[in-house]
Formats: sequence, C-alpha cells, structure tokens
Amino acid sequence: QVQLVESGGGSVQAGGSLRLSCAASGYTYSSYCMGWFRQAPGKEREGVATLTLSGLVTYYVDSVKGRFTISRDNAKNTLYLQMNSLKPEDSATYYCAAAETRTPCWRGGDPSGFSYWGQGTHVTVSS
Repeated sequence: QVQLVESGGGSVQAGGSLRLSCAASGYTYSSYCMGWFRQAPGKEREGVATLTLSGLVTYYVDSVKGRFTISRDNAKNTLYLQMNSLKPEDSATYYCAAAETRTPCWRGGDPSGFSYWGQGTHVTVSS
C-alpha cells in the first residue's frame, strides 16, 4: 500500500523558513510524478509545485516563485519543499502527493491526476 508521510510543518514568523519533507513507501518511488499542494480554510486545494522522476520542476504557483524550492532524493524516497521568506498567506495545510503517471506533472498543478496523498502538515505564518 502506498504511504506518504509529511513532516516539517509548524509556526513561524513572516520572513522565516521551513522545510517540509515527505517520506514515501509502498511503491516504486522513482516511477512517479510528485508534488506539493496546500489548502487553507475555506479555500480550494491548490498546487504549489510539481516535479518529475528526474527532478525536473514542471510547476510552481506564481505566488511562491523565487521563495519555494521543490526537490526529491530518490535514494531516500523523500520529497522536499524548502520554503523561504514565508508570508501569512502561505498559512495552510500542506499535502504531498504522487501520481501513477508522469502526465499530472504537465497539468499546471491540477491536483486531480494525483492518486496518492499524505495526511498533511500544518504551516502557520504570523505577521
């Protein structure tokens, strides 16, 4: 069974940094497109960043460009999201997701093509 477990969330002041991690197990980790998504209360889930098997980044939402970096370590079966210069509007529950094909990596952060999801980790940024 596929399992994705996020960690690294927490509370931070505006301008601070956090690094989220997503440990993957239960499938051939290196075969999939992976991504980070977030959902704030009362809002729809939105794509934050996605990348391919080889580590090619295919999407960042405009609001995080230049501040967030997605990466993966296939040897450790782990996906990362380095978040710098955090803003209050970045506050949300962040989810790691994996897709069974590479196609979702090219769909502009659309979450509908991702089959596997973690439980989420909360990020709160105070002003």
